[in-house]
Amino acid sequence: MELGPVHHVSINCADVDATAPFYTEVLGMKALERPDLPFNGRWLQTEGGGEVHLIEVEGWQPPKGQHWAFRVDDIDATVAELRDRGVEVKDPRELPGKIARQTFFFDPSGNMIELNQPA
Repeated sequence: MELGPVHHVSINCADVDATAPFYTEVLGMKALERPDLPFNGRWLQTEGGGEVHLIEVEGWQPPKGQHWAFRVDDIDATVAELRDRGVEVKDPRELPGKIARQTFFFDPSGNMIELNQPA
């Protein structure tokens, strides 16, 4: 079996209408057309073509430690841009073995997001 890159991740959130602008206005993702599904949601796309599907789940509480990551070419510049936009982002740190640098922040629904700059 040979798997290709991840097509999309599905992210639960308590309020899609409050969370989606973070992904489009702060992170710069593009809104995609979404089929008429029986629950509130948004389909979004990065410049690189990866997709994030937001799904509204009443009473959603994100699991502790669960996260997903965006690959970035310049983590310091990305962190600075996020901070300029009012996002609280931890200082980047190097992973043991110097395989990558990473940092974390949260979306408005409390989902943890990683930025990862491979070595």
